[in-house]
Amino acid sequence: MIGELSRRQFLRTAGAGVAGTTLGAMGFGGAEQALAQSVRPFKLAKTTETRNTCPYCSVACGILMYGVGDGSANNKQAIMHIEGDPDHPVNRGTLCPKGAALLDFVHSDTRLKYPMHRKPGSDKFERVTWEFALERIARLMKDDRDKNFVAKSKDGVTVNRWTTVGFLAASATTNETATLTYKVVRSAGIVAFDNQARV
Repeated sequence: MIGELSRRQFLRTAGAGVAGTTLGAMGFGGAEQALAQSVRPFKLAKTTETRNTCPYCSVACGILMYGVGDGSANNKQAIMHIEGDPDHPVNRGTLCPKGAALLDFVHSDTRLKYPMHRKPGSDKFERVTWEFALERIARLMKDDRDKNFVAKSKDGVTVNRWTTVGFLAASATTNETATLTYKVVRSAGIVAFDNQARV
């Protein structure tokens, strides 16, 4: 019958178990673990460690990024390893599957690295400078605010509202950054304001 153990299979399995137990009793049980621990320092020996925050969700887990290269002419800088930060109070070194795969995200061919702009009527995006992108965003916001800002309600009450624009803040920021973001958004009169942490 399928599933029954033959005498030969039993002896082979029992022999392997005895051998493993014997090696463990002689002190070789931790050899694999010791070997695995000795590899990591050599792998990261000549890298630069940088602390950062995982960009995915609102948990804001801490990560350690290890990079090689100093940016010289013949030495290209690249991130070669990412892991959870054991000293971070949020995740204490652990990462979810998305965070554990951050290296693939960093090296992805489809990752957006520069500001892109699609002109009216165009069917493609073109790379632009940060100066162009920021100036265009500021100009469009200023024009919209000038056109749609509501200073007083129908009853004459001062409301200072700008209801045609919304703002979604990032959640992986410090309390200080979040406070400044809130003050800037509210001082502009923006009503539709939310944070990724609540989404």
